[in-house]
Amino acid sequence: MAVEFIGMIGTRDASETRPARGPVIDPDYVRRFARAHEDGGFDRVLIGYGAGWPEGQQVAAFAAANTERLGLLVAHRPGFVAPTLAARAFATLDHFSGGRVAVHIITGGSDTEQARDGDYLGKDERYARTDEYLDVVKAAWSADEPFSHHGRYYKVDGYVGQVRPLRGRIPVYFGGSSEAAYRVGGKHADVFALWGEPLAETAEQIASIRAAATATGRSTPPRISVSFRPILGPTEDLAWERAHRILDTVTATDAAKIAREWRDGGQPQNVGSLRLLAAAEKGERHDRALWTAPAKATGAAGNSTALVGTPETVAKALLDYVDIGVSTLLIRGYDPLDDAIDYGRHLLPLVRAELANRHREPAAV
Repeated sequence: MAVEFIGMIGTRDASETRPARGPVIDPDYVRRFARAHEDGGFDRVLIGYGAGWPEGQQVAAFAAANTERLGLLVAHRPGFVAPTLAARAFATLDHFSGGRVAVHIITGGSDTEQARDGDYLGKDERYARTDEYLDVVKAAWSADEPFSHHGRYYKVDGYVGQVRPLRGRIPVYFGGSSEAAYRVGGKHADVFALWGEPLAETAEQIASIRAAATATGRSTPPRISVSFRPILGPTEDLAWERAHRILDTVTATDAAKIAREWRDGGQPQNVGSLRLLAAAEKGERHDRALWTAPAKATGAAGNSTALVGTPETVAKALLDYVDIGVSTLLIRGYDPLDDAIDYGRHLLPLVRAELANRHREPAAV
């Protein structure tokens, strides 16, 4: 079984433990960040989305121009541009990048954050809009003749695109943990993305996603992605010492305050964050190496659970998730650039070597 590794790039040196430095867009940093992932053997990098952030497709275009094979996964929120425009924008980028583009659909988990971009629909309506939006986007990518669509949120008459994805389609990744997310993602997603929960809870979500996909008539369910923040050390003790230094820094900075503002000043609205906080309430350590304390410290505003240990321990922990059906691993660090380099040197090769060994081993009789 092949496993896809996804990293994440930003436009300047910043994280929960590193105050933002330099200009909002630092082209040299983006270039080095993207190349570090390519040199490290990552398959793709995620370019995130936030109200007021640099525009993701342009960041992806710059990263593509400065790499040769690295895939670009562009986070995209339906509702702010017409779906036909989004379809041809992604198709255009796909051509210029040589077919390296994928789109990560994020419906939006915070009313306050959505309102910053002028969106005032409630959560259930946002998911209904996302469903219709993706219907139109996919039609725009594939239709040979002009098509029309008259729906609740979009009306299109006689559209036909002159530019289509280079290889016929663009992979659709989809994030969310609610029943609505399962339903819409189960219908549309090539890859369904989850945050890093304990193994048992992750297996439950995978079952729910597969059931939702089956209910739409799909014969092949979405592949599954899980996200973590690995914290590596040369020994177990040193890895945990580093982990607690990171937690101390997060706690001492404004990370928790920023998280509270992001989540409307109280409990988060999105189910994914609530699930991470629930896991943290059950205990800080789960399974082989999962650590939930950073999620609790930041209000679970994003993928914030860590896997802590030596590269060997963390590789085994990642493989535990592969064993329950995960095929994509999204990993990013608290020291973003340096950690990406370390993952490429010390973590990815271990996971891939073990998977190669499994492939060579004869099946038990």
